[in-house]
Amino acid sequence: MIAQASNFVNETDTTFFIIVAVCVFFLLLITISMVVFVIKYSRKRNTKPVNIHGSTALEITWTVIPTMIALGMFWLGWVGYKDLSRPPKDSMIVDVTAQMWRWNFKYANGVQTDTLYVPLNKDVEVRLHSLDVDHSFYVPAFRVKKDCIPTRTNIAWFRAEEVGTYQVFCAEYCGLNHSYMYSAVKVLPEYDFNMWLAGKAQKTTVANTGSGSVKTSHIVTNSGN
Repeated sequence: MIAQASNFVNETDTTFFIIVAVCVFFLLLITISMVVFVIKYSRKRNTKPVNIHGSTALEITWTVIPTMIALGMFWLGWVGYKDLSRPPKDSMIVDVTAQMWRWNFKYANGVQTDTLYVPLNKDVEVRLHSLDVDHSFYVPAFRVKKDCIPTRTNIAWFRAEEVGTYQVFCAEYCGLNHSYMYSAVKVLPEYDFNMWLAGKAQKTTVANTGSGSVKTSHIVTNSGN
């Protein structure tokens, strides 16, 4: 059973099960009707064929009912799509960059990782980019999926509701190593996440300062010579 770890689980699963139930109902209805008609109107039972005239009421019925069902399915999907595409205003923003065949996650303070870390019960807005071909950011446990398209920024969001580690996949075939393009979302309690982010930011600052010092020392030495 797929994990259920975000605010979109109930809405997405309900839509999915409604569509599956409708499809199963009509599969059984059509199959049973077909079997009944084959038996009832077989050549053995009806040796002399008789023409059957059309029915306007029947034509209208089997046109209107499927149309209404299809529109209902569309409405369910559209509502879910709008919800996924409209993050709350106070969401934490993470830039997600996809390229063959890896993910990069960048936070507002400049920290970059190849694994997505998020705080528990916090709205997270992901801004999706691609550096080369079409990719798709897909977290099954969150029921979140959105394409990453070159020269365009797509937006999705989620709120993780269970601590844990969840898989991130590319759900759009993107080349030879497409099946290896996966990462993870690590959901931490908010305090632990803040400590992690601050620690990563400090390490990044120290690393940048250190590399800058080396370059400066190298330049000064060359000037002295």
